[in-house]
Amino acid sequence: MIATVDYSIDEIKQEVRHLVERGIIDRQQRICILCEFIPPREWICVACELEKNDYLLRDHICDLLAQEEWKED
Repeated sequence: MIATVDYSIDEIKQEVRHLVERGIIDRQQRICILCEFIPPREWICVACELEKNDYLLRDHICDLLAQEEWKED
């Protein structure tokens, strides 16, 4: 039996935010870029969670981060 990892949409958004802040991915890239950073066995779980929350792999990363909180300067 193969163990799968469950990802919540909040965990995915947190990881995406971290990748953007580190400059590893750009906000204008497509969500499908995430498959380069997630092991193939886990990617299917991530893709299903994204789909369940109405995100498409062709959407942009910024769509995942649309509800970011901005800190005042």
